[in-house]
Amino acid sequence: MSQAMPERLSDDDVKHIDQLRDIHSRLKKELGRVIVGQAEVIDRLAICLFGRGHALLMGVPGLAKTLLVSKLAETMSLNFSRIQFTPDLMPMDITGTDILQDTPEGRREFQFVHGPVFANIVLADEINRAPPKTQAAMLEAMQEHKVTVLGKTYRLAPPFMVLATQNPVEQEGTYPLPEAQLDRFMFLIELDYPSEEEEIQIARSTTGDALPELSHLLHAEDIIRHQQLVRRVPVPDHIYQFAARLVRKTRPNGSTAPAWMKPLVSWGAGPRAVQYLILGAKARAALHGSYMVRLEDVQAVASPVLTHRMITTFAAQSEGIDARQIVHRLVAESMEER
Repeated sequence: MSQAMPERLSDDDVKHIDQLRDIHSRLKKELGRVIVGQAEVIDRLAICLFGRGHALLMGVPGLAKTLLVSKLAETMSLNFSRIQFTPDLMPMDITGTDILQDTPEGRREFQFVHGPVFANIVLADEINRAPPKTQAAMLEAMQEHKVTVLGKTYRLAPPFMVLATQNPVEQEGTYPLPEAQLDRFMFLIELDYPSEEEEIQIARSTTGDALPELSHLLHAEDIIRHQQLVRRVPVPDHIYQFAARLVRKTRPNGSTAPAWMKPLVSWGAGPRAVQYLILGAKARAALHGSYMVRLEDVQAVASPVLTHRMITTFAAQSEGIDARQIVHRLVAESMEER
């Protein structure tokens, strides 16, 4: 992140950003054939994919989270796997393990059988249901893009993206994700109930014929190339300053935190939040066909980047104030101060 940014994109890069903007609009159109509404959610998933981040999807059951993720993988021609997290799920159920096999020569030797984490897009369903040891195995895969089984290391092929879901309603028998693991997720993407019109449309489209097969828009190597392109999108100095100052305001013990926020937040966002604000803004700019990051790009990604990185106090919870409201107010105040 400390690398000096180029002043402008090459002509080749400009052409590829135009292509990426077209792919983005085709992706929304294609997913719209099976997913009703959720335009903002699709946008944020695309930002995570091209920004090389992972996302935490939060929403009540029945909001098509699994369908959305599997269809995203389908349009991107990527390998997709779904892991249903349960209290008895062990790390080897995710990573795979060595099993004893007979060779054609009649000998017996251990062979590694790949687990479901060896995919391009992994849906970790109800991740907070698994015990901490299993969550730690997932964390290594997310952070290091590799897994270690019985002392041997296996690389995960790029692109690699984890989309984890949490059910916000039922908390019995769950293991809440620790702050360190939450920080590994680029975005928290919250899914809300559909409108009445959308709900009628959902009932129409899902109670008839089978869902249509979607067109393949990209392949793995195209996605990797576009991920590298996103990293080259120029960022003006004042945007870096805005992102850093915004994150520093979330820390209640810091000198820049506003007085109204200090009793509401017990823990603020760390340096990874600044990195993800910039990366998210770069990906959003590229997907919208912009050749440079603008302030509105940082504004758009501030809520999904910061909300899950702030821990509210009991005082805030008792007043019905959540982290999302605090982030919105901080962003609004930061924009006025410019």
